Amino acid sequence: MTAPTTRLQVFNLPDLGEGLTDAEIVRWLVGVGDTVAVDQPVAEVETAKAVVEVPTPYAGRVATLHAGNGQVVEVGTPLITVEPLTDPAAETYREEERAGSGNVLIGYGTPEGPTRGRRRRPRIPAAQAPTPTAPPSPAQATAPKPAASGSAAGRTTVHRVVSPLVRRLARDSGLQLADITPTGPDGLITRGDVLRAAAAAVDTPTTLSAPATPAAPSAGTGERRTPLNGFRKAVAASLSRSRREVPEATVWVDVDATALWELRESQRTPTDPGPGLLAYLARFVVAGLRRYPVLNARLDTERDEIVEYDHIHLGLAVQGQRGLVVPAVLNAHTLTTDELDVAIRDVTGRAREGRSTAEELAAGTFTLNNYGGFGVDGSAAIINHPQVAILGFGRMIDRPWVVDGEIVPRKITQMSFVFDHRICDGGTAAGFMRTVADAIETPSSLLRRI
Repeated sequence: MTAPTTRLQVFNLPDLGEGLTDAEIVRWLVGVGDTVAVDQPVAEVETAKAVVEVPTPYAGRVATLHAGNGQVVEVGTPLITVEPLTDPAAETYREEERAGSGNVLIGYGTPEGPTRGRRRRPRIPAAQAPTPTAPPSPAQATAPKPAASGSAAGRTTVHRVVSPLVRRLARDSGLQLADITPTGPDGLITRGDVLRAAAAAVDTPTTLSAPATPAAPSAGTGERRTPLNGFRKAVAASLSRSRREVPEATVWVDVDATALWELRESQRTPTDPGPGLLAYLARFVVAGLRRYPVLNARLDTERDEIVEYDHIHLGLAVQGQRGLVVPAVLNAHTLTTDELDVAIRDVTGRAREGRSTAEELAAGTFTLNNYGGFGVDGSAAIINHPQVAILGFGRMIDRPWVVDGEIVPRKITQMSFVFDHRICDGGTAAGFMRTVADAIETPSSLLRRI
C-alpha cells in the first residue's frame, strides 16, 4: 500500500484588529523542525499598535517559516507551515493540547486560568535548580547532536520539544534550544534539561554581542539609512497630523515642589518605599481634569463638537525599546495614589520592554510627560492626537527661591502645558495649571478633598 500523503497546514497571519493590514516579524519563537502545540506562540510581530505574540492553531512540526526577522507580512498571507505529527507520544500530547484549546487570541492563546499573565524573564539561580533524578548516561552526554538545518548564515541545531511549557521556560531563561543537552527519549528536551542549562548559564560568564541593526551604510555616500518600523511610522503619522491640524498654545510655570518632596519622603518606611513622585503628580492631574473636563476630550471636526469623556485614561509618554510610546493607565480616576503607583510602574515597565497592549496604546484621553527623567527642565511638547492637551514636568532640582522675604534652597520643577486652542482659551488652561501647581506646592490641601 502507498503511504498516505502528509497534509501540510498553512497558517496565515490573522487579522490583528484595529484596521491593521500588516505586521513586521520581530523574532521567531520557533525554528524549522521544531515541534509546536496548539495555541503555542510561534512569533513576535510588531504592528503600529504593539508587539504581540502570534499563537498557531495547528500542532505538528514546523516545515516552513515564510518570512525572516525584520520582514513585513501582509494579513492573510502565509506565516508558518506545520506538518502534522506522526510520533505517537507527540500525538498523545497533541490531543491533550487540543482538549484545552479555545479560540486563538493574538498574544494570549489558550487561557490557563484567571491569574495568568505575562511573565518577566528572570534567570534561574543555581540553588533553585532541582537535582536530576536520572542523570544522562556517558553515551547520552557525548552523543552527537542532530544534524543542523537552515542556511549557512543562521544554522540551528534541531532538538525535539513537545511541551510548550518547556519551550517557554527556555525562552524566559534566555536560552537557545540548540544549546540545551537533551536527556529525554529520542533526544527530547525536558524541563530538567532546561533548569540544568539555566543554572549552568548563571555560573558561566558570557559575553553579549551587540544586537544587529537594520541600518546599512550606503556605499561611498557617508549615509546610513534605517527603515521606519511600525511604531515609528505610527508615531510620525500622529505627530505630523497634530502639527498640521492643531493650533496649539503653550504655557508654563515654575513650581515649588518642596512640600510634595517632603510628603513623599514621609511615606517611606524600611519595608515600603511608598508611592513615587509620578503617582502623586498623576493624582493631581486627575483632580485637575475632573475640574476642567474639557481638557479630557477630543474634537470631532466633522460635526464641530467637543467630545468629553466620563473616564480618564491617563497616557504616559515612555521611551521604549522601539521608540516613543504613550500607553495609558486605564480608568485612572478610580485609583488611589497607591494604586496609581502600582499601575504606573506596571504600564511604563512593560512599555519600555515593548510589551504594551494595543488597548493601552490607543485608549489615552490625556497625556502626562515626565521629561525631567531625561535631565531637561522644559519642553514644548506636541499633543498626542486625537487628544487635546499634554502636561509635562521637568527635572526637580534644588534652586534658590524666595520664601517669606528670604532666599532659601527649594525643590523646583518647571511645568509646561500644551493645549488645543480650539477647545479652550488661556483662562481654562491657566486654571488647570494652577490646580495642579497648587496641589504640588500644598499637597495636603488637595489630598483632604479627594
